Amino acid sequence: MNSEEEFYDAETGLESDDSCEVSFKDAMVFEGKQAKDGSTPQQNGVWERRKMLPADMISRNNLNMWSVLKKCIGMELSKIAMPVVFNEPLSFLQRISEYMEHTHLIHKACSLSDSIERMQVVAAFAVSAVASQWERTGKPFNPLLGETFELTREEDGYRLISEQVSHHPPVSAFHAESLKQEFEFHGTIYPKLKFWGKSVEAEPKGTMTLELLKHKEAYTWTNPMCCVHNIILGKLWIEQYGTVEILNHSTGDKCVLNFKPCGMFGKELHKVEGYIQDKSKKKHRVIYGKWTECMYSVDSKVYDSNKKAEKKAGGISKKQKQETCAEGDEADDMPDLQETVTVIPGSALLWKITPRPPHSEKMYNFTSFALTLNEMEPGMEGLLAPTDCRLRPDLKAMEDGDLDGAMTEKERLEDKQRAARKERSKEEEEWSTRWFQTKTNPYTGAEDWLYSGGYFERNFVDSPNIY
Repeated sequence: MNSEEEFYDAETGLESDDSCEVSFKDAMVFEGKQAKDGSTPQQNGVWERRKMLPADMISRNNLNMWSVLKKCIGMELSKIAMPVVFNEPLSFLQRISEYMEHTHLIHKACSLSDSIERMQVVAAFAVSAVASQWERTGKPFNPLLGETFELTREEDGYRLISEQVSHHPPVSAFHAESLKQEFEFHGTIYPKLKFWGKSVEAEPKGTMTLELLKHKEAYTWTNPMCCVHNIILGKLWIEQYGTVEILNHSTGDKCVLNFKPCGMFGKELHKVEGYIQDKSKKKHRVIYGKWTECMYSVDSKVYDSNKKAEKKAGGISKKQKQETCAEGDEADDMPDLQETVTVIPGSALLWKITPRPPHSEKMYNFTSFALTLNEMEPGMEGLLAPTDCRLRPDLKAMEDGDLDGAMTEKERLEDKQRAARKERSKEEEEWSTRWFQTKTNPYTGAEDWLYSGGYFERNFVDSPNIY
């Protein structure tokens, strides 16, 4: 099955859908002539974002991963220097900005008058924030201390700034805001990566906070766990699992989402199910779908009656269970994917994933959005902070297909960072963050890194020389 057939058109709404299944057949594809660096030339004087990388993905076929990872079982990988070929040509700060790919969902939530309807769209946004991770098995570059990334998308009505505020332990902070003062979205992420022999588990610790300013509402949640299987042998595949609880601190409404683990039979792979309740714990809506495909909402009573009808219709036989239970000895085989989400009559479509571009598998399985994140837009170079990761030489070398150059630059930057840390220790100096400060999150009461303002005034005179 090719990538065009595996992704939906981006779409959002609260319309009713009485169909029984969702198909991949209508997925869009993107085409266009590119320059050698991957950029799209101006059409009638209008610049367009690129649709390709400057070079194809660097092959990992000759890499003996076991020789690298055999001493790392049970260890926290962020403290270990990994070969650059493990990476994809994006910094973790850029990965974080991919939360904003489906900003149209935030705008939709801002436009709704009912708090339950707003909650279900916010829930869809929380799910969409992890959708770009599907088949993204490359590791983003660890940000250097003081590294930043800015992103302004006027057509989508927002701008974002992120900063690496700590190196040991690694901590990344971001702040996005509407250009029309409709919302603010911010968070702090403490990524934890562990190797367990056949898989790498990623725990994205930290709280996301979304403020809808017009409604004077604030929502908070944490992201699910992520696991990459078959690191040593077999086909790499990803699952997300865990409970995500979204709380509206203004109304007391709550959405509890269960990202289901694959399980023994594989039937639950990529599935997400949950419910929305008000402050009196009355359930109003059920949210369901797959984080790799789409999300729907339906009245909780309709959902319950549908489940009862399914149960009466019968389940899987004992013989089928025994056959499905058989597991491979050498690799965690990825279960066969169901190509559809069965839609309960009367459901409202909340979100569909954006189709990936043609030949995405040759470009680290990037989405169309991710392809543009390291692009230097016209006139941007003179405006960027010198710490912006678009200017990071090892990352750029990898994007250009220069593995040797990327390895050399990565080693140089790491040595420079260690030398700077030693010098600060010798002088008894503390590292000072530039754009974020530790404060108390007013909604959770926990310590958080919050934006202190001023970045877009573009006074970068005192920026550290990290590259």
